[in-house]
Amino acid sequence: MLLIQNARIASENSPALTDGDVLISEGKIQQIGKGLAAPEGARVIDAKGKILLPGMFDAHVHFREPGFEAKETIASGTEAAINGGITGVVMMPNTNPAIDSATVVANVLDIAKRTARIPVYTSGCVTLGRHGKEMAGIDGMRALGVKMLTDDGDTTGDPAVLLRAMQYATEFGMFFASHCEVPELAGPRALNEGAMSYRLGIKGSPACAEEIIIDRDIRLAHATGAHIHIQHVSSKLGMETIRWWKQRGDVKVTAEVSPHHLLFSDEDIGDYDTNYKMNPPLRTRADNEGLLQGLIEGVFDLIATDHAPHTPFEKSQDFISAPNGITGMDTALVSLYHHFVATGKFGWDLVVKRYSAEPRRIMGLPAVSIEVGQPADLILFDTEAETTFTKEFMKSKSQNTPFIDQTLKGSVDLVVLGNEILLER
Repeated sequence: MLLIQNARIASENSPALTDGDVLISEGKIQQIGKGLAAPEGARVIDAKGKILLPGMFDAHVHFREPGFEAKETIASGTEAAINGGITGVVMMPNTNPAIDSATVVANVLDIAKRTARIPVYTSGCVTLGRHGKEMAGIDGMRALGVKMLTDDGDTTGDPAVLLRAMQYATEFGMFFASHCEVPELAGPRALNEGAMSYRLGIKGSPACAEEIIIDRDIRLAHATGAHIHIQHVSSKLGMETIRWWKQRGDVKVTAEVSPHHLLFSDEDIGDYDTNYKMNPPLRTRADNEGLLQGLIEGVFDLIATDHAPHTPFEKSQDFISAPNGITGMDTALVSLYHHFVATGKFGWDLVVKRYSAEPRRIMGLPAVSIEVGQPADLILFDTEAETTFTKEFMKSKSQNTPFIDQTLKGSVDLVVLGNEILLER
């Protein structure tokens, strides 16, 4: 039994915080009120001044298992999630072997059941091996609970195959998540094409390589009645394309934005720092501002990290050779607070809606809320504390992030899931 006293409770439904005590017993929230007396034997935590939030949910993570366990495992990835206040995740299928059949799905879910302390869901490939040529074993994956189909890491190359997959899987209630790029245009995918790529002497990847496929895949969804989810949007024009389609109202389209595309631009790359190399690449300050506005307006339904770990050796290569990717789960919530909530750009209600409630809903799961009778799935956030992202602090096996050794405002102090305290600082 746990009594959290004097908390400031956040909700997706109101920008205002509610002061109160929360009593948890038998894995559920039993009472919410002011001045609650502690039952005999209850553990009491004084949360004065701290924010009580529903657990976050990250619908776009790369855990690298099976096949690339030196970068990350399901065990280490989920510990990084807990470290950042995340209590549920959706894995991407670009593993080795790719998650393109019931056999691989079953293996991944078995590993998660044995090694993870939070719920782990997985997406499945649209095409066999993510090669873009023939449909994956969609029905077998559906039977094991897969909802999201994606060839993430790459675009589904053949639009005719994607169209057929949409016609087939939509009837089963599955949806499609799209990594958008024309590979022939994207080039080496090292950084945005523009002043910075010219200055560094590296061939850039133009934003239109992403924007063309955003429009293509929404049009395919429009033609088939499918639900299309656009992943990790990086350009203002891409966001405006999604807004235009949403305003039409005749296609089911959702979209996500990653913290790094809100926070960083190609100007931050500096002297070829590979921690800023990702796909889609960081674009311009104007894109940062446009994406932030899209998040505030609700063009973006989700915040998702696209957590993409790589070993220090891989990231120590030259800028062109180093792999794309940034880790995000250890850092996401604190960085969102430091840069946006603490500065008044948006409130805790947006964080809860876009990084907890809507990511669950897109997966067909109930949103988590801090209400009597609901399962205990919550985090306590200290706005007065600070977090320094040292290698020792990070729980991911890899620390390829611009935040390494930075100190930001805010700290995830407590993570509770059911009867368990998963984290307490």
